[in-house]
Amino acid sequence: MSNTKSTSRSQGSREPQDSRDVEETEETEEAEETEAEEPQGSTDRRAAGGNRRPPLMEVLREARAQLAELTGLVPESVSSFEQTEEGWSLEVEVLELERVPDTMSLLATYQVELDPEGQLTGYRRVRRYERGRADARGR
Repeated sequence: MSNTKSTSRSQGSREPQDSRDVEETEETEEAEETEAEEPQGSTDRRAAGGNRRPPLMEVLREARAQLAELTGLVPESVSSFEQTEEGWSLEVEVLELERVPDTMSLLATYQVELDPEGQLTGYRRVRRYERGRADARGR
């Protein structure tokens, strides 16, 4: 037994026994080619009429990229996120001022608001701190 797919590409010497095998093989090949051409998620949203929200990881990546483009700063991480009625709300940690040693670098937390499609609608800095400092206990 082989651990490969039983398609005409992987088993070129195998002859289909009837026309149904040929049709199934062609349909499988066409589906594989279509999946390879289109980015994941774009097909799902079109099929659902464009009303489906984008996948979470796509939203997070896009939010970081949009914030970086607007501020010119480097997003380090997304520390919190939640889905809201208006779209998405995220907190993104951003490197504002790089220093040596690294523990003295200044970071900031930005609150980022996105619409349901993941487009940035607003942001604001809510906190600024040194990388090496922990939050106060009461916070």
